Amino acid sequence: VQLQASGGGLVQSGGSVRLSCETSISIFSFDVMGWYRQGAGKQRELVATIIRTASTTTNYADSVQGRFTISRDVAKNIMSLQMNSLKPEDTAVYYCSARTRVDGVVYWGQGTLVTVSS
Repeated sequence: VQLQASGGGLVQSGGSVRLSCETSISIFSFDVMGWYRQGAGKQRELVATIIRTASTTTNYADSVQGRFTISRDVAKNIMSLQMNSLKPEDTAVYYCSARTRVDGVVYWGQGTLVTVSS
């Protein structure tokens, strides 16, 4: 199983970036998917999750609530994170993760850097 993250880059404060995480197997194989980030000198923190059971539930860190949106494209096997109204404190390496439904193994993407300039 592989997760391929992309979409990072340099953006000005107030701007937008969309991150993508493409999975090597059907996205239906995962029950929990999410985005994490790690800023310089900081611990990795949870940004957003999307949980698919009988219904779909999304959760966000307080710091990104209302600015970020997590979603899944089941036809393309891609999970995305739309990030709007970016702030310098959003600067970090962003990682996608996914947990397989059948055995609970968690996989990680390689990380993509988002830099927000003030």
